[in-house]
Amino acid sequence: MGRGRAKAKQTRVARELKYSSPNTDLSALQKELTGGPSSYTAPARATTDDDDDDDEYADRWADGDGDDDWAASPR
Repeated sequence: MGRGRAKAKQTRVARELKYSSPNTDLSALQKELTGGPSSYTAPARATTDDDDDDDEYADRWADGDGDDDWAASPR
C-alpha cells in the first residue's frame, strides 16, 4: 500500500530521462574525439624476474604430472 505515488514519480522521472535531449557541447566533444594532447602516461615495465628459481616451494609443487590429487577418487 502507498506505493502508487512513488511508482508514478519513478515512471515520470524515467520518462523525462529517456525522452529529454540535454544540450551537448559539440566543440568539447570534437576536441575529445580528435585526440588532442593527452595526460595519459603508460606505466613503466616491470624489471623484476618472475622465474620460480628463487621460490623455496617451486620444486615441491612443480611436479607437472597433471594429476588432480585434490579431486575425489572414483568410487
